[in-house]
Amino acid sequence: MLKTTDHLIREAQQHIECVDVETARKIYDENPGAVILDVREAHSAAESKLADSTHVSRGLLEMEIHKICPEANAVILTHCGGGGRASLAAKTLRDIGYRNVFAITAPYQDIKKTFG
Repeated sequence: MLKTTDHLIREAQQHIECVDVETARKIYDENPGAVILDVREAHSAAESKLADSTHVSRGLLEMEIHKICPEANAVILTHCGGGGRASLAAKTLRDIGYRNVFAITAPYQDIKKTFG
């Protein structure tokens, strides 16, 4: 049986730390150098972006992340449009070896309101 996208997301969320927007803001504020990683598609990031985020489409994550975060202990907050891709990206980052990864599982508009 093939797994659905929802199943893959739920599976990923069992292995990562999902956070709401308020918790994400607190983590970001308490960790100088923390990275907010926008894993949406390029056209979505071009339309609207968080002030302090770095964009890497989820499909390029494994190839680009070492340039952005060379340290395994870097604090990384992933976000997307609703939490699904952020969760899958956070799981990938954990699998690569990053230890302090959090997926913001909230609608983009809520994230934008909190982070600007």
